[in-house]
Amino acid sequence: MSHQFHPSTLREYDIRGVVGKVLGEADAHALGRSFGTLVARGGGSKVAVGYDGRISSPALEAALVEGLTTSGIDAVRIGLGPSPMLYYAEAVTEVDGGVQITGSHNPAEYNGFKLVFQGRAFFGEEIRDLARMAAAGDWVSGQGRVENRAIMDRYVARLVEGLDARPFRIGWDAGNGAAGPVVKKLVQLLPGEHHLLFTDIDGHFPHHHPDPTEERNLAQLRALVLEKHLDFGVAFDGDGDRIGVVDGTGRVLWGDQLLAIFAEEVLRDRPGATIITDVKASQALLDRIADLGGQPLMWKTGHSLIKSKMKQTGSPLAGDMSGHIFFGHRYYGYDDALYATVRLIGAASAAGGLASLCDRLPVTVNTPELRFPVEESRKFAVIAEVLARLRASGAEVSDLDGARVTTEDGWWLLRASNTQEVLVARAEARDEAGLQRAIQAIDSQLAESGVVRLTSNIV
Repeated sequence: MSHQFHPSTLREYDIRGVVGKVLGEADAHALGRSFGTLVARGGGSKVAVGYDGRISSPALEAALVEGLTTSGIDAVRIGLGPSPMLYYAEAVTEVDGGVQITGSHNPAEYNGFKLVFQGRAFFGEEIRDLARMAAAGDWVSGQGRVENRAIMDRYVARLVEGLDARPFRIGWDAGNGAAGPVVKKLVQLLPGEHHLLFTDIDGHFPHHHPDPTEERNLAQLRALVLEKHLDFGVAFDGDGDRIGVVDGTGRVLWGDQLLAIFAEEVLRDRPGATIITDVKASQALLDRIADLGGQPLMWKTGHSLIKSKMKQTGSPLAGDMSGHIFFGHRYYGYDDALYATVRLIGAASAAGGLASLCDRLPVTVNTPELRFPVEESRKFAVIAEVLARLRASGAEVSDLDGARVTTEDGWWLLRASNTQEVLVARAEARDEAGLQRAIQAIDSQLAESGVVRLTSNIV
């Protein structure tokens, strides 16, 4: 017996695809067999399993659990909740790995699997190794048990551990995603006044798509903050590992700005520490970390890649433009948007409000993330073409993750998303004229590779 995964589902840091088209229960079962075999051969015996609020998640979870137990591994089912709750369960309970069934921030028809093995991220070639095991039917057999373990209350209590907070007035938008039940419990433990949006789980996502990196998805939260004169608002993606923030004036704080806020607090406690960000982050953030006495390190985009780099460097803090914030400082080193919210409340409390923190941020002229649809089979090829043209022209370019080009005006970036069929671009300059030149350079590169440009997205 063996199983072939659709090649398009084997992403760099998870397995993901459209359910019923390239992903289904047979894949979940085969993943359970392969991952269970890996755990068993490593001397392990238990794997924690959680799932998000998508329509397809319960069936995939059941098939995955069956695959694990057929491999002789005990499945510890923690139930419906955000990905960081699964990471927490893996970190604090007696298990040898964890699997979260989630489509993250992708559209409703998607689903997938995020994996943790022996306390670390599981990604890249390791995921492809599981697929090769499945294709060969290289599985052990056994008879594992199933245990149901309620962990949400323990997780929520851990989120607020050590918090010294002022009573702010806060808006919360769970986007009908898996963070909703945690948000409802969390606000009961926080001081202040809390206004909740879309905390009921609904895999159809009827109010807006659960991706806080797209500003249009923050419209209802911004309206709530302005209407109620709240101090700020927070939003979460479909599986609760990415945060979006709107301040009291309705201004969006992006991932690199949040990291600048958190770096100040962390570096007071850990002077000289390495702070990691991704290639999409502002140069102003790197400069700010250095000014605070830290060691800025730019790394590849992707939650698994950044978590792995944190372990390698001993970094207490990392983050990216997509709203993943990773706290090793007083926490476990994984991306948890709920915990990042608690830390933001703490930082704002110490500073006398979020506005005081925002006033310290450097002023830059830049774009948010710009996204351009491109076929899966073309997206990495386009980046290779762009890099070849840039090198031939003598441009100052980094190929760490895509193409990041330094110019007299500032910099611009074009990279392939590992989770969606898009190219992602960003640009930053000293002034508006320089920003427009960077945008024109991106536009020109896309045109030369035949990518349809969504000029309405470029601001």
